[in-house]
Amino acid sequence: MSTTHCERNIPAEEPRTGTVLTTALGGRRRWAVLLVLLFAQFVLAIDLTIMDIALPGISTQLHPSSEQQLWIVDVYSLVLAGLLVAASSLSDRIGRKRTFLSGALVFCIGSALVLAARSAPGVIGVRAVMGVAAALIMPTTISAVRNIFLDAVEWVVAVAAWSIVGGAGMAVGPVLGGFLVERFSWHSAFLVNIPLMGLVLVAGIAVLPEIKVVKKGPWDPAAAVLSLLGMVLTVRALKHIAAGDEAPAPRLLLTLALALSAGIALLALFVRRCLRAAEPLLEVRLFADRTFTGGILAAFGSMFALASMLFLLSQWMQLVNGFSPLRSGVLLLPAVLSGILSGATAPALARLLGARRVMAGGIAVAGLALLLLFLLRGALGYPLVAVVMALVGLGMGSLAVGSAALMGATPPEKASSGAAFEEIAYDLGNVLGVAVLGSIASITYRLGLDADSLAEAGVDAGLAAQASQSYAAAVSIAREHGLDELASRATASFNGSVVLTSAVGGLITVIVAVLVHRLVPRGLDLQSDE
Repeated sequence: MSTTHCERNIPAEEPRTGTVLTTALGGRRRWAVLLVLLFAQFVLAIDLTIMDIALPGISTQLHPSSEQQLWIVDVYSLVLAGLLVAASSLSDRIGRKRTFLSGALVFCIGSALVLAARSAPGVIGVRAVMGVAAALIMPTTISAVRNIFLDAVEWVVAVAAWSIVGGAGMAVGPVLGGFLVERFSWHSAFLVNIPLMGLVLVAGIAVLPEIKVVKKGPWDPAAAVLSLLGMVLTVRALKHIAAGDEAPAPRLLLTLALALSAGIALLALFVRRCLRAAEPLLEVRLFADRTFTGGILAAFGSMFALASMLFLLSQWMQLVNGFSPLRSGVLLLPAVLSGILSGATAPALARLLGARRVMAGGIAVAGLALLLLFLLRGALGYPLVAVVMALVGLGMGSLAVGSAALMGATPPEKASSGAAFEEIAYDLGNVLGVAVLGSIASITYRLGLDADSLAEAGVDAGLAAQASQSYAAAVSIAREHGLDELASRATASFNGSVVLTSAVGGLITVIVAVLVHRLVPRGLDLQSDE
């Protein structure tokens, strides 16, 4: 595919394939556009963490199964990851402004639909609609920033701001969610999106420029279907372990193997199709650049650690300790506030210590923090949890550096592909952090809470079987029937699942840090124009 440099004005002659078409923006207009894009990122970040606070309320009212709880948290990211490729490619053709505004509108509509949700499947459907909207918004934000800020120094500043705002949204999400859920209902965690994203919609209409990339060939719907089905089947297979149904183990393993095999095969076909296409739906060849690949791994590792921690500890605070949603939100602040601090200082540290050390070191710190929770499990309590959260947050500085590295390695005319890969890395990190570790936590909890031993202790066999499906169910049953022994054993089993799962998450995160260190060049300069 032929590419050209980024044009600052729409040319009069017939543009070549790969030419970026946009309008020239003055300094003030560029920064005004950035503010709109950052606020959209802020709203999406709020929505990402607010669900962790709303989930216990949803569980209490709608009584979702263990698998449905995972779907409520994950379907948003699953749909988002599945549609990112198609959405980012379409944004090149129909324009990033149009794609962005369409996503903002759908996001508002999806948030309002929660009023019609009367069951767990209804909430899952609402989150799926919001995932579609996020797929239209997310890749257009960072790709638009890449096309608007061509100066290397301005680019690093813009990306650092993008990372900081994302961290700020994650900090506000638990507090805002706790305040709303405690005073109103879990529905308010969805409805708050309407005025916030509505403001983005109005401001975007006023200030955003249109950005398109010239494509001569037709759009490839077959590749889009391959990417969607491959992503959905792969992640669905990972979730299947957490289903908690009573199917025989061989049947479960066969289902998992078939789904995983089909998903991986479809993704392999998608990659093959992209490599052979003159104008691929996604520029897979970007992975030939070690800096780009290292940045993608940094994004994945950071989000994997953060999502794992938030999923486990938000439930630990509310279900084990009985903290209110608002208090839980406040107590989660050490992670995201330290993340804001590390995001703000990461570019300067990268200049001082080198981008590779900051990227790999940040992820390693997050992984070691999760391991610390396991090593000091005898002292499990909020002081230890606060230290772990703060260290994980400090590791999030690698997000800003990783984003600047991978998007800096992406040519402007391929910005949508770079943005799609980055968002897929974020969302796969989030999905796998919750799905894989959530599945391990669920299995560990069920193994630790033996129904037979509970029956011997005087707990009805039927109630014991129900309690073994999820900790929330055990707490509810124990309170309703006055079963102190059940509550005690369920709490011990849940605490054990939290620390063991943290160890697994920590090991995976440290491995990612080692890979990032090996991939990223030693002398990488984020502010180089080369």
